[in-house]
Amino acid sequence: MGKKAFLFPGQGSQSVGMAKDLFDKSVEAKEMMKTAEEAVGFPLTHIMFNGPEESLKQTDVTQPAIFLHSVVLSSILRTIQPDATAGHSLGEYSALVAAGAVQFHEAVKLVHLRGKSMLDAGKINPGTMAAVIGMDSKTIEDICEKASAVGIVQCANFNSPGQIVISGSVEGVHEAMKLAKSEGAKLVKELVVSGAFHSPLMQPAAESLKAKLSNTPFYDSKVPVYANVTAKPVSKASDFKDLLFAQLNAPVRWEETITNMVNDGFDEFIEIGPGKVLQGLVKRINKNVQISGIEKYEDVERFL
Repeated sequence: MGKKAFLFPGQGSQSVGMAKDLFDKSVEAKEMMKTAEEAVGFPLTHIMFNGPEESLKQTDVTQPAIFLHSVVLSSILRTIQPDATAGHSLGEYSALVAAGAVQFHEAVKLVHLRGKSMLDAGKINPGTMAAVIGMDSKTIEDICEKASAVGIVQCANFNSPGQIVISGSVEGVHEAMKLAKSEGAKLVKELVVSGAFHSPLMQPAAESLKAKLSNTPFYDSKVPVYANVTAKPVSKASDFKDLLFAQLNAPVRWEETITNMVNDGFDEFIEIGPGKVLQGLVKRINKNVQISGIEKYEDVERFL
């Protein structure tokens, strides 16, 4: 028998109206959303349900919104138990809650601070990000090294074969974009972001998060959580804080994470939360595994 993993999406999967059906149909969802709003101190669910989209796209709103949607789904989905979890960037917090490594009411405070701190870091150290399609990771790493002569730039997301995101200063990223185009990348596109996520320019956010992380109780997880920073399974409470701290400056090793999970016997992946981004990435990483998604209450009903 193969093994089953829950995957949790990161920033970019939000949409106006998200999780409204969960609120309407589940008492537990309603209670969790109330707890989240008390923790963040603003009308989060109103923005999730009604927008405007510009407000929902703000990093300090987006992150708790996606986290809340994902964790509510995994909480009411009790009939399926994963053998491991993993999350893309922000999604790692959802993965940790689902694995029992941190309590929901503590994690939502961390996520809110993370989003706010990343937004602030983007103002302190302005930067940008760009997607590079159709180029191998070694070539892009070499390009980033060359472009670093102009400004900070590094690989931020190793998403799937031929899909890598770079991040850093405006000058560094623009130089790397020029080099990638000249060396044959199929597509190079600057992203609309509020900061240079997963780069050294996020250090102010990491420092801001550090104190909160140190004061938050973590527990040994019930199932392994594959970490973004190492792409390896982690279960010990003592490891999670350091990995979450490092995650803000380090690349998300998503392709390596999924490959390691497949090598460890996982053949079924379920994306829990808004959107289908991770389902697309998994299909590009390995065409032989089973991948599906649970986004709405009607998806949950299939398993209740």
